Amino acid sequence: MAEQSTQSIEVDAEPARVLAVIADFPAYPEWAKAVRETEVLGTGDDGRAKQVKLTLDAGPIKDVYTLEYDWDASGLGVSWHLVKGQMQKAQDGRYALEPLDGGRTRVTYTLSVELALPMIGLLRRKAEKMVMDTALKELKRRAEG
Repeated sequence: MAEQSTQSIEVDAEPARVLAVIADFPAYPEWAKAVRETEVLGTGDDGRAKQVKLTLDAGPIKDVYTLEYDWDASGLGVSWHLVKGQMQKAQDGRYALEPLDGGRTRVTYTLSVELALPMIGLLRRKAEKMVMDTALKELKRRAEG
């Protein structure tokens, strides 16, 4: 299993608002620049997306892949793993939400990606950090907007 990268950001919004943004997959192309298209393939008993097909176009990195999501009963997180991908052999991720004073939320994003083509660990970690940094900033902007 590949190493994980972790980053956090504070968002000026309640955890429920942040999780609602994360769970609204059809809206991703509106605010997540690299996500061109999403399709919810299945939902769980709670009505939330269970499997989602994503089309990613981040310049040199293009991929179509399916993720399966596991939503925390507490409403303070979601984990996912890769079901099927073209450029990826594995992806495991998690958003963990921590309520803070003043209606703020600390969002911690953990991500591990294993590409189908070999990549030097340092480059892979640098790419993960760039993806995570962008995702957290875009999530913050959307949740606060």
